[in-house]
Amino acid sequence: MSISLKQPLKKLDVEQIKLENPLTKLVHNQTIVEIPELELESGLTIKNFPIAYKTWGSLNENADNCLVICHALTGSSDVADWWGPLLGDNLAFDPSRFFIVCLNSMGSPYGSFSPLSINESTGERYGPEFPLCTVRDDVRAHRIVLDSLGVKSIACVIGGSMGGMLALEWTAMYGKEYVRNLVALATSARHSAWCISWSEAQRQSIYSDPKYMDGYYSLEDPPVAGLSAARMSALLTYRSRNSFENKFARRTPSIQQQQKSLQQQQQQSQRYFDISRPTSTINEKSIQIHNDGYVPRYDSNCSSKRLNSISTTSSTGSQESLHSVSSVTSLSSVTLNGEVKGINPAQTYFSAQSYLRYQGTKFVNRFDANCYIAITRKLDTHDLARDRVSEEAGNDGIEKVLEDIKQPSLIIGIKSDGLFTYSEQEFLAKYIPNSRLEKIESPEGHDAFLLEFKLINELIVGFLKKNCKDIMQSEPRRWGTDSNNINDGLKESVFGEAEEVTNW
Repeated sequence: MSISLKQPLKKLDVEQIKLENPLTKLVHNQTIVEIPELELESGLTIKNFPIAYKTWGSLNENADNCLVICHALTGSSDVADWWGPLLGDNLAFDPSRFFIVCLNSMGSPYGSFSPLSINESTGERYGPEFPLCTVRDDVRAHRIVLDSLGVKSIACVIGGSMGGMLALEWTAMYGKEYVRNLVALATSARHSAWCISWSEAQRQSIYSDPKYMDGYYSLEDPPVAGLSAARMSALLTYRSRNSFENKFARRTPSIQQQQKSLQQQQQQSQRYFDISRPTSTINEKSIQIHNDGYVPRYDSNCSSKRLNSISTTSSTGSQESLHSVSSVTSLSSVTLNGEVKGINPAQTYFSAQSYLRYQGTKFVNRFDANCYIAITRKLDTHDLARDRVSEEAGNDGIEKVLEDIKQPSLIIGIKSDGLFTYSEQEFLAKYIPNSRLEKIESPEGHDAFLLEFKLINELIVGFLKKNCKDIMQSEPRRWGTDSNNINDGLKESVFGEAEEVTNW
């Protein structure tokens, strides 16, 4: 159960929150408010917790021109950063006609209640003690913020991926009288076993990092290796096989790409295995190939001692360092000696690897491991039918819930999406009565909903012209910001799920 407020919420000191949660500083000019109380789906009541948001434009006289934009997994409240080409005068997200609001989901590290928040009872960050927050919990918390802003109804709620889950929950929780229209991109009625499995694999990457320490790690020494690996596997689900093949194939990374990737690695550790570093002996070269891409993250000198031993003994021509190799098995003895010159091993370092390493190490500078765990578990809980239909209804219950969504709905799917498949979008459109299905033909997989800006803009504008005719035909209002400078001076995306492969 949530409370609904009509008066303004208490604004929190953003600068103070930045001291407690350093990742909050990555979001420019957002507002953070304190919600007095909310009962979560679990039955737990949380009090005096923060929700971060950004707005563009202003409410009209009827307070019914609100456009709610819901962010994806690692996005923030800054729509201008990750969906910037859709935000501006006469675009899909038009601040001269709509009051645009994007609220940060709980569990995210960018200002809302999360594992990085301070637990007043302990004076420490919540960390692994952060309570489970579901998509529905987000919607209830966000409704309180909208009420405090004076919003009487939502003209349209829009979101892709996790944001699409929130958009669907908005329509299911609050009827057509409050949420008048829906746009959902690359999402689902319930999180699939496929997606749940990917989330689990990514969490296990974090758990396997020795620095994870059951979630009680220091922010000065977090489990960046595990988080980086989780991000790498996630990136593979966001794209398609053909997308990677067309861009990377089996090409060797350029010198610039290698330097870019290694610079990111060096930011995380002074010790790393560099495939381009010259080696003098076969042993050194073999170790270099075997451990290429490995960045030591913990206080173990095993690998460095082994390297130092081989480097020292090899330089003097000693064969002692080869003993462990030549005696691995009593059935077959192999002797390795000689210098690297004249040895030409097959290629083992490829552009695709370099790209993933770069993105993995870049990601750990803007996200937190406990937050990643919390928000992927939020995804796993997503099921529109949960507690809305009787157990006797079985799997058919999800169809009944969708049939009860009466709002005009635009469902956008991506043919090459292997994470939230196009068939899942067809399922939504089949059972939501007043819906239209549009297909994006793109090789970029799931990330196409953050890349195919021109087509998505056209689809949303067309939908709003039909279903929000009074607002779209209203006179534009000055909203205080030059639309040409809407990104607050940002040159590149910080929070977008999509890292444009063509720029690599």
